[in-house]
Amino acid sequence: MSQVAPGAPRDPHVIRVASYNVRALKDDRAALVEVIRTIAPDVLLVQEAPRHPVSGHRIATFADEVGLTWFGGKRFRMSTTLMTSLRLDVLDAWHGRLPVRRFDEPRGFGMATLRLPGHRPLVAASAHLSLRGTDRLPEAKALLAAASVADSPIVVGGDLNEEPSGDAWRYLAHELREVSADRPTYSAQQPHKRIDGIFASAGLAGSTPELGLAEPRLAAATDHLPVVVDLDVSALAVSD
Repeated sequence: MSQVAPGAPRDPHVIRVASYNVRALKDDRAALVEVIRTIAPDVLLVQEAPRHPVSGHRIATFADEVGLTWFGGKRFRMSTTLMTSLRLDVLDAWHGRLPVRRFDEPRGFGMATLRLPGHRPLVAASAHLSLRGTDRLPEAKALLAAASVADSPIVVGGDLNEEPSGDAWRYLAHELREVSADRPTYSAQQPHKRIDGIFASAGLAGSTPELGLAEPRLAAATDHLPVVVDLDVSALAVSD
């Protein structure tokens, strides 16, 4: 996995994608905002956003605080969504359900068809898979089935609740390509498990930006570490 030097200008063919479990904004909000603003993502794949039916205003306010746009829409009581920067055109965006057992917490995805001007579209999806191991692979398959409808390249990220040896992780890495760094993501206070990742279609290469994020701020912001990838979309460039 290549790395991008801190402070390097962003290539015009690169989209910065971050996946982050924000733990319902329950921790140090100022630290969380600082971390996300330092990352400066074009796409923020969010897990554990506030999911109360009337919490949309809280999410919209948070998006504004971190300099991003949230598309809103019906979330089916789920805590998974995504936000985007003004570098991208949002062609379509929606939330969808993943299969869960009766009485289990709702699981689903935030998904959007996005376009960097001068490039063909791609689909971005945020997911938060089940705590129950036997349920995660069916959820991952349903997620990719939903993302594949547009017949565009895909980038998927999220809290998979399992490590790379798990069935869902291996399925995503086989059907797409693992583009995030091999680093622990949980817990932010004592990182020892890698349970968050980003995956992308073949032809979309990922590099890891070195952002110099302060460990005390990361530990205060939430209980997961963010996963960040600079995704090269030059293969989607449209010829003049």
